[in-house]
Amino acid sequence: MTTVRPGRSVNGKDPPAIVNQRDQGMANKWIEIAQRLLMPHRCVVCGAPGAGRDLCKRCESALPWLGAACPLCALPADGVCGSCLRHPPPWKRQNALFRYEPPVSRLIHDLKFGSRLQNARLLGGMLAEEVERRGCAAEGVMGVPLHPRRQRQRGFNQAHELARVVAARLRLPLLTHRCERLRWTTPQSTLARRQRAANLRHAFRCGGRLPSRLLLVDDVVTTGGTVDAVTRSLLEAGADSIEVWSLCRALPAGER
Repeated sequence: MTTVRPGRSVNGKDPPAIVNQRDQGMANKWIEIAQRLLMPHRCVVCGAPGAGRDLCKRCESALPWLGAACPLCALPADGVCGSCLRHPPPWKRQNALFRYEPPVSRLIHDLKFGSRLQNARLLGGMLAEEVERRGCAAEGVMGVPLHPRRQRQRGFNQAHELARVVAARLRLPLLTHRCERLRWTTPQSTLARRQRAANLRHAFRCGGRLPSRLLLVDDVVTTGGTVDAVTRSLLEAGADSIEVWSLCRALPAGER
């Protein structure tokens, strides 16, 4: 499948040229084979030989898997929770793999602040496997954007790196210049509930030609305010349906 180069992006820059998804998928496969031959997998948690990836079976089984959760907010619940019934979110569904606890929280920290990009390969691959297992009708993949100043400081956007792995695995277009963060904002987790919506108001701008159904990727969903703001901006820009996928869902203190 070949994706056609759409119009100009919201920041006035030309998006990437035409990408042949089949050729891209074959290239990724050969790169993965070469990496396996040259760099055998080692578990990033305990250092033991990895079981087909940078994680051994024992450590994988001990990860803080989220378990049963509300399909709309990804907080622990059997079915849709009361809060989402009263106030439905703007996305179609929200999914997370883990609770935000060690060792996954450490792997994410090392990715973001230690530039351990190999952790994005591991964690993004696990996320992609779960998307495939549960099924997804998305037509494109996007990572939650960082503010340009934060991205310059870090050198990369961790959500985009995870989305890159997911898009390659699912053979879907990776959208890189369709949404941007306009304002530097206070971390949502430090604010009172009534301050959070105002903090992110007009913080994102999305545009360009968007697929009807999008998969939005983030590393950690804490309050849900950021993915809420991005989702609303994408819907205003013309997308019809958004699925939110994150590695971790931070749980309220009483639910940890």
